[in-house]
Amino acid sequence: MKKRKVPHTFVIVFFIIVIAAVLTWIIPPGKYVTEQVGDETVMTFHYLDELNEGGPSTGSGTAEFHAEPQTWQVFSAFYKGFVKQGNIIVFILIIGGAFWIMNKSKAIDMGIMSFLKFTKRLERWKLMRKIGVNNVVIILIMLLFSLFGSVFGMSEETIAFALIIIPLAVSMGYDSIVGLCMVYVAAHIGFSGAMLNPFTIGIAQGIAGIPLFTGIGYRAICWAILTVVGIIFVLWYANKVKKNPQSSIMYEDDAYWRKSAEVKEEELERYTPRKAWWVFAFLTAVLIVFSVLYPMTTLKIGNNETTLPLLPIGTAIFVLLSVITLRKTVHYFVLTLLFATVYFLVVGVLGYEWYIMEIASLFLVLGIASGLAVDKSASDIAKLFLEGMGDILSAAVIVGLAGGIVIILQDGGIIDTILYGLSKSMGNMGKIASAEIMYAIQTLINIVIPSGSAKAAITMPIMAPFSDLIGISRQATVVAFQFGDGFTNMITPTSGVLMAALGVARIPWEKWVRFIWKFILVLIVLGALLLIPTVTMKLAGF
Repeated sequence: MKKRKVPHTFVIVFFIIVIAAVLTWIIPPGKYVTEQVGDETVMTFHYLDELNEGGPSTGSGTAEFHAEPQTWQVFSAFYKGFVKQGNIIVFILIIGGAFWIMNKSKAIDMGIMSFLKFTKRLERWKLMRKIGVNNVVIILIMLLFSLFGSVFGMSEETIAFALIIIPLAVSMGYDSIVGLCMVYVAAHIGFSGAMLNPFTIGIAQGIAGIPLFTGIGYRAICWAILTVVGIIFVLWYANKVKKNPQSSIMYEDDAYWRKSAEVKEEELERYTPRKAWWVFAFLTAVLIVFSVLYPMTTLKIGNNETTLPLLPIGTAIFVLLSVITLRKTVHYFVLTLLFATVYFLVVGVLGYEWYIMEIASLFLVLGIASGLAVDKSASDIAKLFLEGMGDILSAAVIVGLAGGIVIILQDGGIIDTILYGLSKSMGNMGKIASAEIMYAIQTLINIVIPSGSAKAAITMPIMAPFSDLIGISRQATVVAFQFGDGFTNMITPTSGVLMAALGVARIPWEKWVRFIWKFILVLIVLGALLLIPTVTMKLAGF
């Protein structure tokens, strides 16, 4: 009997677009609009017919609402999806080109070999042998990225880090799924249990009229529980793959990563070209200038601000490490460039509100500097950059295609109608049941609107007043929002970040779903349980 083949990810996503188009013929279009009722501004839902018949005016021209059932637009959605997700697509291409240049320097290979040698030495300690050095590595990396997701909402940034951690995971005897979990899943678990994330907690609490970042004590407990559960799950799967690599659903697909990891130490010649010293001198001069211009950096974490001389500190560390590594081999210097990039990325995000454009520019500099350091000509660097963009092009394409799903739902005008239909299900129920329904609604809505800030703007003006009517604290409503906003991000094809991360990891979406769906169910159930104390107990800030 012939084995049935799973359709290509592109085919699956296109069929989801077609299903979304069919729904626009079944579900009547509608829209939430803002209205002035007395001294209060409230959001009310109206169907398209009501709005076109002289319905309520928002005072901002947004009362005009056009929507139509989607037909041939299933094809134009691909183009519109590219436009909508353009920032992520360009980010992917730049990251791909930059990392291709750096990979050709063999610096990552040298770094992985040095790291594995270091871990072997640690195994001389009885305690480390008992715990497992690789287990410790997984735990520490996941804790770091979970904390990043919880504090400043790391999401798109994980795309770049996946290209570093996945080769490491494969070299340690795991698969690409373990590598992606260490970065992407860890960050999004932290995102779901966010303590200070300004893009979800900050916006949701602001709209709900709650003092920003209050209730952090209980959210910290939620973050710790979710992170521990996530680490246990990844450790279980990682050890399963370690014992039997062929048990991984990615075993055949991971041939790419295994081949790239097959570099023998004798193949790595240690050398330092003169041009590497010139790159070091130029970057040092640039960093000194910035250190003089911006001697102090104010880090904003929640409501707290801390001012530190982070640029001068980073510059001093870069100079010290560069002098040491250049005297050994240019490979270590390129790794120093990578570590400096990560350092200034964190400083830029927390201190200067950097986003995709600035991060992409930073990695572009990393790629160019890496190429020059290993004595590549400008033309060689340009060719390598184009090779890297071509190698990662499929990841960019799937992001644009997945963006078409949301385009169809928006142009069909049914997103708000779906939200309205779900919100009506919250009738005269108990407090716990009502809170859980809020959570369920946020979870379902997140499948079609993965943007946390956009969903907060749509749902919180409805949920917050409703929570007052049924006697639930608005803080509990925010917790229901953050759980509902986070978990399904790791599975929905409408998430540009997920599809981009899967693309760079070379993991087909359908295989990822086969791996992750049970874990997502566990997280959803765990979120429902963690929501109960927000209703039944007196918690600080609630």
